[in-house]
Amino acid sequence: MSRLFSTLTIILNILIFNAMYKENIRNFCIIAHIDHGKSTLADRLLEKTKTVSPESMMNQVLDDMDLERERGITIKAHAIMMHYKHKDNKKYTLNLIDTPGHVDFSYEVSRSLVACEGALLVVDAAQGIEAQTVSNIYLAMENDLTIIPVINKIDLPSAQIDRTRNEIVELLGCEEEDILLISAKQGTGIDSVLDAIVNKIPPPAGETDSAPRALIFDSVFDFYRGAIAYVRMIDGTIRQGDKIIFMSTGREFEIDEIGVLRLRRQKKECLKSGEVGYIIAGVKNLKDTKVGDTITLSDNPASTPLPGFKEPKPMVFSGLFPTDSDDLEELRNALDRLKLNDSALSIMPESSAALGFGFRVGFLGLLHMEIIQERLEREYKQNLITTMPNVEVIVIKKTGETVIIDNPAKLPKVHEIDHIEEPFVDANIITPSEYVGNLMKLAQDRRGEYKNTSYIDESRANLYYRFPLSEIIFDFYDKLKSLSRGYASFDYEIIGFEKSDLVKLDLLINGEPVDALSMIVHRSKAYEWGQKLTIKLKELIPRQLFEVAIQAAIGSKVISRTTVKALRKNVTAKCYGGDITRKRKLLEKQRQGKKRMKMVGKIEIPQEAFLALLQIK
Repeated sequence: MSRLFSTLTIILNILIFNAMYKENIRNFCIIAHIDHGKSTLADRLLEKTKTVSPESMMNQVLDDMDLERERGITIKAHAIMMHYKHKDNKKYTLNLIDTPGHVDFSYEVSRSLVACEGALLVVDAAQGIEAQTVSNIYLAMENDLTIIPVINKIDLPSAQIDRTRNEIVELLGCEEEDILLISAKQGTGIDSVLDAIVNKIPPPAGETDSAPRALIFDSVFDFYRGAIAYVRMIDGTIRQGDKIIFMSTGREFEIDEIGVLRLRRQKKECLKSGEVGYIIAGVKNLKDTKVGDTITLSDNPASTPLPGFKEPKPMVFSGLFPTDSDDLEELRNALDRLKLNDSALSIMPESSAALGFGFRVGFLGLLHMEIIQERLEREYKQNLITTMPNVEVIVIKKTGETVIIDNPAKLPKVHEIDHIEEPFVDANIITPSEYVGNLMKLAQDRRGEYKNTSYIDESRANLYYRFPLSEIIFDFYDKLKSLSRGYASFDYEIIGFEKSDLVKLDLLINGEPVDALSMIVHRSKAYEWGQKLTIKLKELIPRQLFEVAIQAAIGSKVISRTTVKALRKNVTAKCYGGDITRKRKLLEKQRQGKKRMKMVGKIEIPQEAFLALLQIK
């Protein structure tokens, strides 16, 4: 009897311990628009909890790329564990799961939010609510996160605290006293943020004794250890030496090392339900540690994976070619190394008659594309020619066959196509009221379909539109900022593919199509684009000894043409009078020579011609 009693006591103590340890864990993230102070607030939290010593402290601790520091954005998500002693003398474990801050990485943001129970909503006191903030707040609400509103930069002379407070109350439906006022740069109000995290965010849920399920919210590649999965334990316990299985791929591995994420990885014996940490299991390929996937045990597997997993899908495609064909292997190596830490990147070899050999690269969006290009140029010293970015389209042939096209050069012949579908997005633009007219005209020019307008307050409007993705990936954001003097913000969400009247616009030099300059455009804009491109190329292609015809065509129909005049030598200069037939013979001889030259002559298209596509207004 006493043995049974002691066994029950042990089991009861274990259950109490399991319940207690989770009571002191808080998992949270920070939601903010670009440059609203998310990284600076993270720095102050690390300082206040003494996670980082004053000697090793620097600005934007969690942003370890130069590009992140320069642009004021988070490109790669991070996570860090802090210990905080609260006023009640209890020690709490705070797991900050940082999120990328741009619409291109919205899937990664959604997975990071699933790994949390609460979120700090950080709003700049001078800027107010921005479009991206609204989008991420809706994501947080969908995941039932506790939202703690925080107004940052209250020390700025341009701070409009009352207006910003009213905007947050309108958006969240919270009370004014729930909103915290801080200055992350000065360190004002950081204690109130830590208290709110402990008091308002609930401890993690999940079954401690059930089959283990761990959510991968990020992964990185280490050249010595392989792919490292950053996980949030939802249910159960995983220990070092356990055999695990990735539920989306069915791949099995044995855990070499497990632990928590401080500024450096810190080893532990196990990760329990509610905890955040990392798993190293000798995974050689980042494709096996997919963001959103579920990890469970091979010998005690969970019956169902965690919901919401999907494959990251590239939406914008562009050709990357080295300026010197001898550098192709270096470009291949650089792209391969970038892909090790960015599984969303898709790379396919490509050849072009005009540009030689290169790669067709798929990106999550235009910012993702800019970042990859800049990293290739900075970190790997690559000189690149980039073709115009385009979106993936679905071609339905007359035979009923469906073809997915990411390169305009691969579009089937016009007579084979029944119709083409392109991706559409739901977008919202937040702007001061005085710029509404300008931005509505811009949206109309980009084939935007107006849906609704709502007003955040008397001075700021929220415009809702539906756009073809191809119309906003080019220079839409730059135009938006220009027309609103930098005050408007923009966010969008992919909603699917719809039928559109799209055509392939070819550029022909002396009757020969240049595949690298082809593009897929809407029929209503084809003539305008054709005219602009032919005029631009006429300025850039150097004059030859023969006439060069530049044409824009849809199928066999030429819609625009310009001509680069030939350089002419005066062959009759030596004729001083005499019979006119002598001059005619010389001119005819010259004409025949130019005709032969045109047949065999090759036009060298300068690099500027390809860049011209990106500069057309």
